[in-house]
Amino acid sequence: MFDIILDVLSSFKGFGVFLLMLLENVFPPIPSEVILPLCGYVATRGEIGVPAVIVAGTLGSGVGALLWYYAGRWVGVDRLKRFAASHGRWLTLTPSEIDRVDRWFDRRGRWAVLFGRMIPGIRTLISVPAGVSGMPLVPFLVATFAGSAIWTSVLVVAGFRLGTRYRQVADLIEPTSNAVIVAAFIWYAWRVATFDPSRGGTDGPQ
Repeated sequence: MFDIILDVLSSFKGFGVFLLMLLENVFPPIPSEVILPLCGYVATRGEIGVPAVIVAGTLGSGVGALLWYYAGRWVGVDRLKRFAASHGRWLTLTPSEIDRVDRWFDRRGRWAVLFGRMIPGIRTLISVPAGVSGMPLVPFLVATFAGSAIWTSVLVVAGFRLGTRYRQVADLIEPTSNAVIVAAFIWYAWRVATFDPSRGGTDGPQ
């Protein structure tokens, strides 16, 4: 797999970085903590500059997030509430809780997207609630590209500095990513098991 990524980067340079990060965000077969440090390593060989890698990676990541954002916009709050009314257990939310989450996202969504873009396991999914809540496009793009630029820069520079030892970046980050995914699954399973369709009132984000 590493050889395939290297071939893509060597053949397509910046566009290859863009394409790999776009695919990673739409359907992540290979996480960014593997792709970006490898891009940084390629930069050490002089095939592409670090700034170009960061710009291309940020653009690819942002465009991928935008696709999930529009998927969320297509679903929308009203459609999600109708689904929750009949299948709330699997969504683990009641219609009233969706309203509260929507109001919370209206107030704090920009920060949620900004920091969410820098959390493994969350960075792709954060675009969906942003779209569902109807977060305005410009603030979404600003937060998304800012968070993506920080995440991309850190991993690319780390790969550049480590050189042939770039895989150490993934070795450090992947356990965190896996822990986030496992914790999310456990939380979801607990929510399904304890779901009460009549709940409402004051619980949930404010």
